[in-house]
Amino acid sequence: MDLGLADRVYILTGASRGLGFATAQALVADGARVVISSRSADHVSEAVEELGGAAHAVGVTADLSDPATPRELVDTAQEHFGRLDGALISVGGPTPGTAASMSDDQWRDAFDTIFVGSMRAVRTVAAALPEGGAIALVLSTSAKTPLAGLGLSNGLRPGLAMAAKDMADEFAPRGVRVLSVLPGRFMTDRNRELFAATGDPATAAAEAAAAIPLRRIGEPPEFGRVAAFLLSPAAGYMTGTAVAVDGGSLRTL
Repeated sequence: MDLGLADRVYILTGASRGLGFATAQALVADGARVVISSRSADHVSEAVEELGGAAHAVGVTADLSDPATPRELVDTAQEHFGRLDGALISVGGPTPGTAASMSDDQWRDAFDTIFVGSMRAVRTVAAALPEGGAIALVLSTSAKTPLAGLGLSNGLRPGLAMAAKDMADEFAPRGVRVLSVLPGRFMTDRNRELFAATGDPATAAAEAAAAIPLRRIGEPPEFGRVAAFLLSPAAGYMTGTAVAVDGGSLRTL
């Protein structure tokens, strides 16, 4: 199926590795060009090279907690590729721990980075998009059900999902779509860290896989292909919805 991605341009934040990078790979494979960002200059450079270099990808070393970052990313896309068609907005996972164990400062820092940073990015990108543009927020299945030991995520992701729904209504009349993507367990660096924190990563990974109906942990390209589809013109009648990519883990509709 032709997703209609040829020559379209997308911004992807937190995309030098993991699910964001997998989405960048899927977009580029179908003919799109991308602007990727992360906080590590080395990781950004490596990712751009792996994506095929400057003809296909441009990298920006930046952090969404910086108010100037969204504007910089939009300007980079327009200056290097002459257009902008959408974005995948993702930030790193917050500090593990129960909701009650987190301090006021930890809650404030997570809110500023995850919630305010994401909202600022969506507003800035949406203002620059033409009709047919699309924005997807990478959230978590914690938007619908709590995950043990991830209290900050449990507290913030549902609010972002509802904000995305609200913005989808606001931007829809001018043809700009907003969606949420809810990844379950994928074998990313983030999940490797969580497994390692248990002291027995092999057992933790096996137990996580056993709790998933498909009985395995997902691979990043399986997420990337779904996200690329949602951003593409092929999904042009989808907006305001939250799409789970989780091997069947969510028990909600």
